[in-house]
Amino acid sequence: MKNIMNLDQGVIKALEFFDKNKLPKLNLNRFAFPIVVGSGNAYNTGQILFSGKKAIIADESTFKKTIENYKDLINKKIIKEAIVISASGEKDSVWEIELAKKYKLKTILLTCSPDSSSSKIADEVITYPKIAEPYTYNVSTYLGMILSATNENPKSILNFLKKLKIKSGFKNYSSYAMVLPDDFIAITPMIDIKKSELFGSKISLRAFSFGHARHAKFVIRDKKELVITLGKEKNLYFGETQSRWQIELPNKVDFAFILCLTYYLVGQIQKNKPAYFKNNIKNYCQDYGPKAYGNNKPFDIIVPGSINN
Repeated sequence: MKNIMNLDQGVIKALEFFDKNKLPKLNLNRFAFPIVVGSGNAYNTGQILFSGKKAIIADESTFKKTIENYKDLINKKIIKEAIVISASGEKDSVWEIELAKKYKLKTILLTCSPDSSSSKIADEVITYPKIAEPYTYNVSTYLGMILSATNENPKSILNFLKKLKIKSGFKNYSSYAMVLPDDFIAITPMIDIKKSELFGSKISLRAFSFGHARHAKFVIRDKKELVITLGKEKNLYFGETQSRWQIELPNKVDFAFILCLTYYLVGQIQKNKPAYFKNNIKNYCQDYGPKAYGNNKPFDIIVPGSINN
């Protein structure tokens, strides 16, 4: 388990992979008004992909209610498609596709697993390449989907990260917070998910858009919390003055850039703290993780990548 790569390494490897491997093009304009459903970071990926489009976003807990609530628009053919996002093409995505079909919606699956259970029943499957990664990381899986829509250059993102100088004393902080430009609010729950997966209750890691940060998120200041602010809008109020780090961004960035940068920073925290994830992921994958789905078959600790990876 000690040889499992940290999240920052996963970001670098994913960008290097996409710099050399072609992605399918995802033309979002072809979808007029879809229902988009995904679990965990697949849900957040759906929010990112359709942030500038008309769409209804749901997850495994809300999909049944959502599809029932919009039944009249489905019957009137205003809503014609259900887009299911699932890296594995298993778990909840299977019943989500089956339910969408009952409502006579065309089902489009975005996945990294062309031979999955969901791939076999979806009307259309868009398959993305990926690298081998530790279970839960899903850097390359969803990054590939985002890149296929934003058309950002992986090499440019990679160059920025390799030149980034980490703030002096970074490892000495006991908690961390990130403040992102408002346009990238959909990234903040993805950071929160990584906090739960990698640190649990051991380390505080918070993430807000600039607008949300103003809403009493920093009533309690602590010099041991490093507040990392991205972008040109200066942080003059959040966190103790000596515990702020402003990272200037290039003039034009998009979601893949922000996702890679924030995940890279989470990985920097991970490698400078005790190995909480590495010490627990084996037991999770072999025991209570799959059992929560009613399955005794262990999860892969290292999820395989594409054949050409």
